[in-house]
Amino acid sequence: MGQFNVAVEIGDPEGRRYETVDALVDTGATYTSVPRPLLERLGVVPDAKAWFTLADGQLIERELGHTWIRIGARTAVTIVVFADSDSPARLGAYALEGLRLAPDPVNRRLVPVPALMMPLAAVFT
Repeated sequence: MGQFNVAVEIGDPEGRRYETVDALVDTGATYTSVPRPLLERLGVVPDAKAWFTLADGQLIERELGHTWIRIGARTAVTIVVFADSDSPARLGAYALEGLRLAPDPVNRRLVPVPALMMPLAAVFT
């Protein structure tokens, strides 16, 4: 899949103040990674830690928090990873699902998609 960046607004935990970052759309990443200094400026606090496997197989531990994210008119609370200060922002799959957006790598943009609500019973009938 081709790589591209989008403008993403990261909000404070109350959803009142936002800062815009240029984030790589990364469907291979579970969560959205944001440089720690930006999250701290917005008052986002870590509430958990998790282990992550990098592309080279290396395991790293990072702190996680919850805050608002906005792309265009779509807004959702999402999980964010406290990334190193020199790391680029990455928009992960969890936030994309929550915002009901999917990547269009040919046209280098995000497109709206419907959410799915399919009862498990439908699989067995």
